[in-house]
Formats: sequence, structure tokens, C-alpha cells
Amino acid sequence: MLGNNLPNAREVIDLYRSNNIRRMRLYDPNSQALQALRGSNIELILGVPNSELPNLANPSGAQSWVQRNVVPYWPSVRIRYIAVGNEVRPVNDETSWLAQYVLPALVNVFNAVRSAGLENQIKVSIAIDMTLIGVSFPPSAGAFRGEIRSYLDPIIGHLAWARTPLLANIYTYFSYADNPRDISLQYATFTSPSPVVWDQGRGYQNLFDAMLDSLYSALEKAGQGGLEVVVSESGWPSAGGFGTSVDNAATYLSNLIRHAGGGTPKRPGRAIETYLFAMFDENQKPGPEIEKHFGLFSPNKQPKYQLRFGGGRVGDINASYNATFSLKADM
Repeated sequence: MLGNNLPNAREVIDLYRSNNIRRMRLYDPNSQALQALRGSNIELILGVPNSELPNLANPSGAQSWVQRNVVPYWPSVRIRYIAVGNEVRPVNDETSWLAQYVLPALVNVFNAVRSAGLENQIKVSIAIDMTLIGVSFPPSAGAFRGEIRSYLDPIIGHLAWARTPLLANIYTYFSYADNPRDISLQYATFTSPSPVVWDQGRGYQNLFDAMLDSLYSALEKAGQGGLEVVVSESGWPSAGGFGTSVDNAATYLSNLIRHAGGGTPKRPGRAIETYLFAMFDENQKPGPEIEKHFGLFSPNKQPKYQLRFGGGRVGDINASYNATFSLKADM
């Protein structure tokens, strides 16, 4: 929503529907967006902004949040997951002070959803990024950083108990841009003609699979190998930095949509529920220039890329769409 030229919420829902996009991620409970979603049949990841975590660490705060932002909209808004916070990093980060609130907020929102009788319909999770991984290569050696285990282990333990997937934001773009000497553009964009990495008899032809399998390996080492992972963000910017272009972004996104149905070498044949970041370019997004260019549509609602959502076989693979309504990101 960080743009002065973006369409209104009703137009956005119409754009989703005309493109057969069946899922959405919102980063906060924006009331105009939620009203526009009523009756749309679009499934939703509803975000709790990081700024709300201290309040939701109190049970009464979590109850009132759910009563205000979930109950009035269910079932006409099909909330699939609630993401309690996004990319909180417990060590050496501006979000570190919030880490103490994540687990209590997660449990309290879960309990509030359960007390509303919706625990079988709405899963309550958190969204992490890949900086919590300490070892990522080869994928079978994947492990979480030692200093974050005391933060993460109780969280993934709760998720496993609640049979709820972990949400993870996975960007091959940043890995490639940070280390183009060792990571090729082809490996990062699903265009390598043959496996680049062999690991325990498994061939890795793309970096996305390697990153996701390193996360699965880290979960196994933490005793939660049965936990499912939903890729709650992935994308490629079209301008503003190294390796950015419309062609590179189109290649990555179209290949990711195609790929998500087939699983990874470690977990083959299991579709990867994946959300593309983001719906629109945002001309007022703070931070580096690159942050303004993740949109799959221009603010005038014209597609930047020729992508297929939900058409034919592609629609069966759960490649969905990350629209973002918030201070964090895009819609």
C-alpha cells in the first residue's frame, strides 16, 4: 500500500479474480481490504504486524485482536493462516527486542482462535526468513544458527503440536546478488540445464530447492522433521539493483510457478504452497530502490509479466499470490 498511485481495494480484488489468483497475503488487518475480500472466495494469510506483538503477548490483547479482525469477517473472508509477526530476528537486528513476544503472542492468538471455535479452519503460525539458518550448504547439512535455537525451538515445537506449517520467506535473488561469484544466475532462476550440486545422491538444479531443503534439514536437526513449510514470500525485482531486469524477474517467476507443483529433491512429488511477492510496484516504499520493484503488476493494473495463475495445470500447483497491504509491503 506504500504508493500514491495504487488502485483501491475493490479494484484489486477484481484484478485477482480476473487473473484467477485464488490466494492472498496481507501483512496487517486492513479493514478496506478485508471488506473487499468478503465473498471473493480468495484464501488469505492474515498478518499480525510486528508492532502488535507486545500487545498480543497478553492473552486479553490477543482475544480482542481476534474478536476485532477475524471473527467479524469469518466465513465470508476465507482466512487460511494467521501469521503472527514477520521476519523477527532474535539476534543483532532492529527486530530483536520483539523476539521475547513472538511465542506468547503465537500461543495467545492460537488460543483466541480456538476459543472462537475456528481452530480447525484457521492455522496460526509465524513467518521467518532464511537468516535464521546458520549452515545451508550442502542442503543435507542445513542447520539453524546456534544462538537462535532457544528462540525458535519452542515455536516450532508449538507448531508441530498444533499441526500447523511454518511460514518461510525464501528469495534466491538475494543469495545470488550477494554472491554472484559462487551462485550463477541460471541456478538462481531455474534455468540451469543440469544439476549444479549433488548431495547424498540428490541432484540440485536450482537454488530454490536447495534453500528449502536446507530448511527441512534444519527442522530435522531441531527434532521437527515432520513440520510442513509454506513459502510465504518469494520473488525477483525487475529494477533497482544487481541482477534485476524484467527478463530475469519473468524467468524466475514463471519457472517458480511451474516448479512449485513438483516438490524438492528431499521431498519430491509434494506441491510447495508458495506465495509470490508482490502484487504491485510501490513508489513510496522506504529502503533501497530495489524494494520499489517487486510488483507483478504496475499500479495501472497492467501485468509486468505474462504469467499464468490457476489456468489449466498451473492452477493445480498452489502457486498463489502475495499481495501485501501494509507498512511492510505491497498491495
